[in-house]
Amino acid sequence: MKDKVALSAARAFIEALPHAAALNMKLDEIGDGRATISMAYDPQLVGDPATGVLHGGAISALMDTASGAAVMSHPEAPYSTATLDLRIDYFRPATPGQTVTARAECHHVTRSVAFVRVTATDQDESRPVAMGTGAFTLDRPRKARP
Repeated sequence: MKDKVALSAARAFIEALPHAAALNMKLDEIGDGRATISMAYDPQLVGDPATGVLHGGAISALMDTASGAAVMSHPEAPYSTATLDLRIDYFRPATPGQTVTARAECHHVTRSVAFVRVTATDQDESRPVAMGTGAFTLDRPRKARP
């Protein structure tokens, strides 16, 4: 498990992201290459006023943020990361009025890239809203040279 100082730094970084605050994201869990972030329903994020369905961009931002948090909490994690690739398949609209939660897992790490799986659900966790896979950079600290 990543040390407590590093996990605390990862948590502080994610919680300080301006877009996460603007979208009202809440970091629910983080550690050992996993992160769960929720986003409460907000009428300002609606993509279709006729139905009240959240915009897919807000959901993808949630999934991307959870994925980055999972990478940063991995035991072999870097100080920071950036998204290289994120593919999201949308299965259904999130139910209007419900919180959407993204659960991400960093399942494989190479020397320079981390790979993540992420799922977004509303209150009906048996029917995902979307699922994705992503690749993220590993910005590791440089070793001191003699």
